[in-house]
Amino acid sequence: MPGDFPPWDRVYAFFRRWRDHGLVRELHDRLRGQVREKLGRDAEPTAGVIDSQSVKADAVVGSDSRGFDGGKLVNGRKRHVVVDTLGLLLAVMVTSADTGDRAAAHTLIGQVAGAHHRLALVWADGGYTGSLVEHCLAAFAMVLTIVKRSDDMRGFVVLPKRWIVERFFAHLMRTRRLVRDLERLTTSAEAMVYWSMILLMTRRLARPRPARA
Repeated sequence: MPGDFPPWDRVYAFFRRWRDHGLVRELHDRLRGQVREKLGRDAEPTAGVIDSQSVKADAVVGSDSRGFDGGKLVNGRKRHVVVDTLGLLLAVMVTSADTGDRAAAHTLIGQVAGAHHRLALVWADGGYTGSLVEHCLAAFAMVLTIVKRSDDMRGFVVLPKRWIVERFFAHLMRTRRLVRDLERLTTSAEAMVYWSMILLMTRRLARPRPARA
């Protein structure tokens, strides 16, 4: 801990209390609404993007919440997220890295739909095809649109809408705590993602507005 902070166990007690009582999520969601309104948007989004990110896990992460992602060749955990079209976080769920994207999306999209009733459209990559598309439409009246990469593409190509969530993951990687998963509990790992976005949004809100001509 930094020298001007209280003892680590006292700091962790506050972190745990805020995490377990949902205060971190509440603070994050209020800031997200303010950022959206500052940019001329409604506080509640109508569209979003879903994706996942596999990260290596530290030795403190137990075998009950870690796995091996064969596609990314990562032994650790996976962050499943939904962001709005500004790249602001709507929801995050941390699982073992061997959890399939479609399986996690069934739960995650249900959480997002329950919290954001105006959300009607979500973009996703090819990993979310199949019955999930019909499930979103039937259960939540939500359109899940698959943005696929063409077989003719070579090298790095910016794909419509999917770049938004990739930029979000890049923001997370600028937070040293999130480069690896260092948390014993998945709830703590999710709280750290919310804290990272809280730092990002408070900086944006603190910026002076550009003067109008």
